[in-house]
Amino acid sequence: MAEAKKAEKAEGGDAEEQAPNKKKKLMLIIIGVVVLALIGAGTAFFLMKKNAAATDEEEGDEPPAKTEKAKKAKKEHEEAPPVFVKLDAFTVKLQSDGHEAYLQATPELRVLDAHLGDKIKQYTPEIRHKILLILAGKAAADVSTPQGVQKLSNEMRVTINTIIEPPPARKKGKDKPAEEPADHAGPDDPVQAVLFTSFIVQ
Repeated sequence: MAEAKKAEKAEGGDAEEQAPNKKKKLMLIIIGVVVLALIGAGTAFFLMKKNAAATDEEEGDEPPAKTEKAKKAKKEHEEAPPVFVKLDAFTVKLQSDGHEAYLQATPELRVLDAHLGDKIKQYTPEIRHKILLILAGKAAADVSTPQGVQKLSNEMRVTINTIIEPPPARKKGKDKPAEEPADHAGPDDPVQAVLFTSFIVQ
């Protein structure tokens, strides 16, 4: 009798031990499924984000990382001390109907970085020639007001930038009408401003 009870207890004990094992296995399976689902969702999110960035690049929009780099570079550029390149003085005879008038001017170029100083020296003969043509085409009335001097400065800046970094060639028949140069250069223009340290009309 006692042995029969012991046998029943032993069988009951095995059943009780098997129940927690089944629960543990079920929990492990559920955890495994959840982990796999999370990994799958993360991978899908990453791929979708990567595809969106690639699409933005194809459409011409800058991806966020490039935009951030551009902003950072611009901020560093703004914080950097200015770099100036002085040109030799120009003396030219101005256009006149009656009495003769001369302009003597000494321009200095504010440039993006110090390396541009060497590049400007390489192009100095061409730069001087183009500036002389601009100056010789002016009348005394054109450069006798602050607005006239600023306009001349803008023209010189655009001309020098075109010499240093020529724009891409345009197709025939698609030339735009010449616009008056803006008072401020673009953020990537090599020459940011033409400043006069001496400007005498006589």
